[in-house]
Amino acid sequence: MNVREAALQPVDDAQASFLEHSPSLVERAARVATVATGEAEGVDRDGRFPHKAFDAAREQKLLGVMIPVEFGGLSASIYDVTDICYTLGRACASTAMIYAMHTTKVACVIRHGHGIPWMETMMRRVGRDQWLLASSTTEGQNGGNIRASAAAVDHEGDMVALTRDATVISYGAEADGLVTIARRAGDAVASDQVLLALAKDDYSLKRTLGWETLGMRGTCSTGFELKVDCPADRVFPESYDKIHAQTMTPFAHLCWSSAWAGVAAAAVTRAQAFIRKAARASGGQMPPAAAHFTAAKMSLAKLRALIASNIDAFAHHEHDERALGSLDFQSSITLLKVQASELAVETVMHAMRTTGLAGYRNDGDFTMGRHLRDVLSAPIMINNDRILANAATSTLMSGVPASLRD
Repeated sequence: MNVREAALQPVDDAQASFLEHSPSLVERAARVATVATGEAEGVDRDGRFPHKAFDAAREQKLLGVMIPVEFGGLSASIYDVTDICYTLGRACASTAMIYAMHTTKVACVIRHGHGIPWMETMMRRVGRDQWLLASSTTEGQNGGNIRASAAAVDHEGDMVALTRDATVISYGAEADGLVTIARRAGDAVASDQVLLALAKDDYSLKRTLGWETLGMRGTCSTGFELKVDCPADRVFPESYDKIHAQTMTPFAHLCWSSAWAGVAAAAVTRAQAFIRKAARASGGQMPPAAAHFTAAKMSLAKLRALIASNIDAFAHHEHDERALGSLDFQSSITLLKVQASELAVETVMHAMRTTGLAGYRNDGDFTMGRHLRDVLSAPIMINNDRILANAATSTLMSGVPASLRD
């Protein structure tokens, strides 16, 4: 049975029973987080994929929660999946970031694939079989500029081919499918792009770079030569510029930010435990570093409020193409990544200064090393300097609010 034939099979009794009698998404996310917590140190130390966490995620059907009910999912909202990212971030940053990237790719298939047989096939596989989708957007020396592609799709009849120098494909070797961008054709300009949604048997990967990094080690974001040879229906008919503005950027920035906020919250939780222990040991007297804990709490509150307001804005205009393409929305959702990543680092640093040497050590209950190393990836991943430089023109054109509620 091939991929399409398998996907056309109806939802089985076990899947139907689970969907009908399943625990809440909050409960399921908490179960996966417990497993992720248990292997987080090993994932970080060994730089390995969090297999146990994603076995649990599949068991809890978390990989397909956004898939529409008619395709075997739960039609989960942006509120649901960002909460899952936050919960997983408190347990294991790599697990949360993988889930955030997967969710972004699933959102693209859902929001731009209705009525397209292959895209609906992929939805069924994600919903029923809990496929994990990887992302290939970084290419060659483009430094994360995903709005310009070097590799082009080669069309031949009803087939397409593509060879891509993918310097980063997070968890590519572990994924069941892949979503990638490319130039529309050999004579297209770099910004004339299309998106492809691929099953594992549509492509091959040849490793070209390793992933020996300071943090986020479990994302296994190694480099590959990506070779694609597949039916042409793997290419989204809609141009990538629309998919990028309406789905890719909003979901990526909201889900990434929620994962980073979860990492920050975990650090603040450890700092709180340290302060409480120190206060008990001194008869209730607060330690000198308590001021840093207050700053950490304030920074975390600001970060959560920032993310929540952007989630609300996206949810309000989720199906309004004009609103999503507006200068104000695009500026806000783009700069969310910058603001959230900086606030997450700030929060963890305040938490570490709260704990002092106890947080600096790697061998105690209050260690902050993994949280700090992981969250430091946030400003670098799609570099903040590049985003700010690209946003300069649009922010100049955007108006300044005349009141607090504009």
